[in-house]
Amino acid sequence: MTGKAKRKPARRKAASRRRGPLGLLGALFRWLFGLVWRLAWRSALVVGLLIGAAVFYVYTTLPPAHALLDGRSRGSVTLLDRHGEIFAWRGEQFGGQITADTISEHLRNAIVATEDKRFYNHPGVDPVGIASAIRINLREGRGPLSGHGGSTITQQTAKLLCLGVPYDPDVWANETEYESDCRETSLWRKIKEAVYALAMETKYTKDEILTIYVNRAFLGAGSRGFEAAAQRYFGKSANEVEPAEAAMLAGLLVAPTRYAPTNNLERSQNRAMVILGLMEDQGYLTEAQADYALAHPARLSEAAEARAGGYFADWVIDTAPPFVGSDTTEDVIMRTTFDPAIQRAAEGALRAVFENKVRDGSKAQAAIVVMSADGAVRAMVGGRKFKGVAGQFNRAVMAKRQTGSAFKPFVYATALELGHSPRDTVVDEPLTIRIPGSGPWSPSNYDNRFHGRVTLTEALKQSLNIPAVKVSEAVGRDNVKKVAEDFGIDSTLANGPALALGTSESSLLEMTGAYAGILNGGTSVDPYGLTELTLQGDDDPLIGQDGGLGERVISTEAARQLVYMMSQVVDGGTGARAKLSGREAAGKTGTTQAARDAWFLGFTADYVAGVWMGYDDNTPLTGVTGGGLPAEIWRETMERVHEGLPPRPLPMDPPVPMTANSERAADSRNAAPRQPRREQGDNVVERVILDVLGEILGN
Repeated sequence: MTGKAKRKPARRKAASRRRGPLGLLGALFRWLFGLVWRLAWRSALVVGLLIGAAVFYVYTTLPPAHALLDGRSRGSVTLLDRHGEIFAWRGEQFGGQITADTISEHLRNAIVATEDKRFYNHPGVDPVGIASAIRINLREGRGPLSGHGGSTITQQTAKLLCLGVPYDPDVWANETEYESDCRETSLWRKIKEAVYALAMETKYTKDEILTIYVNRAFLGAGSRGFEAAAQRYFGKSANEVEPAEAAMLAGLLVAPTRYAPTNNLERSQNRAMVILGLMEDQGYLTEAQADYALAHPARLSEAAEARAGGYFADWVIDTAPPFVGSDTTEDVIMRTTFDPAIQRAAEGALRAVFENKVRDGSKAQAAIVVMSADGAVRAMVGGRKFKGVAGQFNRAVMAKRQTGSAFKPFVYATALELGHSPRDTVVDEPLTIRIPGSGPWSPSNYDNRFHGRVTLTEALKQSLNIPAVKVSEAVGRDNVKKVAEDFGIDSTLANGPALALGTSESSLLEMTGAYAGILNGGTSVDPYGLTELTLQGDDDPLIGQDGGLGERVISTEAARQLVYMMSQVVDGGTGARAKLSGREAAGKTGTTQAARDAWFLGFTADYVAGVWMGYDDNTPLTGVTGGGLPAEIWRETMERVHEGLPPRPLPMDPPVPMTANSERAADSRNAAPRQPRREQGDNVVERVILDVLGEILGN
């Protein structure tokens, strides 16, 4: 035994010598492998401990799941029309908290099938999914982390939570910069995201993670969470959506703005078809269910499909205090004066006229405002080709343009208020007025002719310039300015005699509101769209408004006479193309110098409407006057607005037919100063103005 034991080392040494260099190399390899293995498992242990410590730390910072469902820094505004129906949204709409076990089974399955088919089988990070994503990115010529990310739903939820870093306005310039940082895709960010996801999987159940996800995901058109999106696009709860609707909603996750059905319904439907295929492949839908959903794609709700009221919605939010409007941090509900049927009528009329009577490719713009006589705005078209997004230039409100002859009713309103009659006369003849500092000024009529003695009615009917200037000078420019301003023209009015010809600028909304004052009997109006503002969940409104009526500007008698004069503009005057079928209407045309602006404003007994047409860059219109295309747009709008409404007479007083004696009396009145309807007291200046009025109107 002892001898054998002594011979063993010799054999090992001999065997080692027999292996030679290859033996030594093998031994070295085994030693190196052992070293690497020892370093690797020790490093892995250290990394594992570090990851575990990081996960534990994040775990301790995570709040209860229900506290993470609504993380918006801003609130939303829901706008209701005059009937109480939703017609527009602004801000980030949150439809209310939903849970993974209450949403539609089809929606839950669509989300999992699309975003993370192994969601219920991984610990928050899916190595298989990451490897697959890297392979696809490299194959398509991108960087390994560019494009497909292989992120699980848990990782996406971590990103939605911005890894637990809330928005701080003192740190970030704006929310866009904050959200951009949250979406960073660097390697270090991915590592932190993975740690956060592992901590979430430790803290929350799978259903709790999915609940956070479905409440916080952005899904286009201002919708935050699947409940808001389901309400926004389909007018129903996320608990009730069918497979086709669920597929469309899930399809938004990859690119919410691009695939929003309000932007491009066909594109959104095509994306939904891909999702339906995934749901069928993964066993969430039978072949019959998938075929039915493909044959019956999801459609938008009426409110979403209409895409109406965008300009109106922007305007009415701007009229509210910012803290409950554009900058609200609360969820606000605004009840408005908006009428979707009238909005569709206005949009359809504008589209019809431009398609049929304006050359293709024209860059001409137009705007329309429709309101009730108390100033309640029912519809607003701020320009052509509005795409349903907020913030576009609203020509009905923001554009200040010269009004042209559309201003003349305020000149004649002043004369009527000072006691004159529509039958009073003025001579249309050459006129030169010396303007201090500018020299002589000689206005002319549109047709470059003189028409002799005409009644005030005829002068307005034919939109004669010289009579308008004469009347304005006679009654006093300051009086004309006062009447116009009292009717709601807030813009700075010209000081010279050209005031009567509409050289001052105003907005379409202002002008339409001023005409509403004529219709309602001479009382000013403040155009309004907001009737009630309530915080979501509260019963008592913060803001309420019953109407826009203000102070009386002219007497009811003067207003009724002016309505008659304006009715003659439509009944055979410059506004004849605005004449309605079987319904009385009154209005006034307006065309500015070089035809840069063309207007038609008018009313029936039911509604007031204003139309402006022109170019944004002030290019002159070609062959367009206020009595042309604007009048036709107005007529087309009002015909559609009044469809189904019984005709009602205008509130006007036609002049009593004149006898020989009354004609002589009228001649006497034309030669004498007018006594105004309102008290004059001892106002010497006003008496002098009236004396001048009598002289000019009598010439």
